[in-house]
Amino acid sequence: MAAIRLSLASRRLAGVLLLSVVGVEFGGRFLTRVVQGEVPLTEFQQSFFRAGHAHAGVLVILSLVCLLFADAADVRGLWGWVARLGVPIAAILMPAGFFFSAMGADVTRANGLIVLLYAGGLSLAAGVVSLGIGLLRPADKLAATGS
Repeated sequence: MAAIRLSLASRRLAGVLLLSVVGVEFGGRFLTRVVQGEVPLTEFQQSFFRAGHAHAGVLVILSLVCLLFADAADVRGLWGWVARLGVPIAAILMPAGFFFSAMGADVTRANGLIVLLYAGGLSLAAGVVSLGIGLLRPADKLAATGS
C-alpha cells in the first residue's frame, strides 16, 4: 500500500483543523452546562446550539478526510483549492449560522444570520462536488492535464 504524501497546503490546513477541535470541545462543555440547567435557553436555542455543535465536529472530521482524498487523487488548480477549502469553510459558516441566528434572550426564531447556514451549505456542496469529480477522473487524464 502506497503512503499518501500530503501537500504543504493540506498539512497546514490539517494542523489548523486539528487545533480547532479544542474549540469544538469548549462547545461541548457549554452544551453540558445547558443540559444541566445552568444556562437558561429556549427549546429553539437548545436545538440550534446542538445542531451547530454537531455540524462543527462532523465537518471538521470530513475536512480532514477530504484533504487526504484531494492529495491522494492529486487534485490541483482551482478545483484543488475548492476541494480542500470548501468543507473547512462550511465547518465555520454552518455552525456560525446555527449559533448566531439563535443568540439572545428568549429567542424562538432564527434571525437574519441564518443566511450563514445556507452559505455554508453552498460551500460544503462546492467542496464535495469538486473533490468527487476529481476522484472520478481517470488517473491518466489527471497526469495529462496537470489538474
